[in-house]
Amino acid sequence: MNSGERVDRGHLRVLEALLCASAEPIDLAAMQSRLPNDADVRALLSVLQAEYRDRGVNLVRVGQKWAFRTATDLARVLNLERPLPRRLSRAALETLAIIAYHQPITRAEIDELRGVQLSRGTLELLLELGWIRPGRRRESPGRPVTWLTTDAFLDHFGLEGLDALPGIDELKAAGLLDAQLSLAVSMTQDEKQTAEEGEDAAAHSAADDDDEAPDQEEEAAAAER
Repeated sequence: MNSGERVDRGHLRVLEALLCASAEPIDLAAMQSRLPNDADVRALLSVLQAEYRDRGVNLVRVGQKWAFRTATDLARVLNLERPLPRRLSRAALETLAIIAYHQPITRAEIDELRGVQLSRGTLELLLELGWIRPGRRRESPGRPVTWLTTDAFLDHFGLEGLDALPGIDELKAAGLLDAQLSLAVSMTQDEKQTAEEGEDAAAHSAADDDDEAPDQEEEAAAAER
């Protein structure tokens, strides 16, 4: 018995039609709402993904959603060159890269990493493209908004999730990252590690101080006697 025979073929056809008809990736909740309550959406997706694995289109995961996309080995054949209505500026590319690698991140933190103040139009452009979205406010003075990337960002760049983002060395080898932006993208990784090490050291120091305090008190009492 193959995997397709272990699921209801009627449910499978509905799911296939739903995915084909949708212009955007679909999440599990939306799929389940179109199927009977007893339908196992994850099992259906697994079967459908296997059935389309060697076809011209593949079923792929985009963040927490699913969609049919052209098989990657056919991308070159189907590639079409057309002018973009709005070309991303260097500032927008830098901002997008910093948000992608360090989200959630505030505007002030982006400014600090880039070394220049971010113009309002840059965030507006990325918002208009649907590649970033506002996140939770930081519990700090002013409660600044944080910024995150979206599933549309993952879909546009062909990524299943943020863990699929290329490494710094890969970006530099492909000529997509210069020395200045490379430093900005990688800087907070080192800072986070340093901060974590600092917190651990502070915690150990506090614990040592607590242990030494009784001894110091006893010594002081003995000196008074």
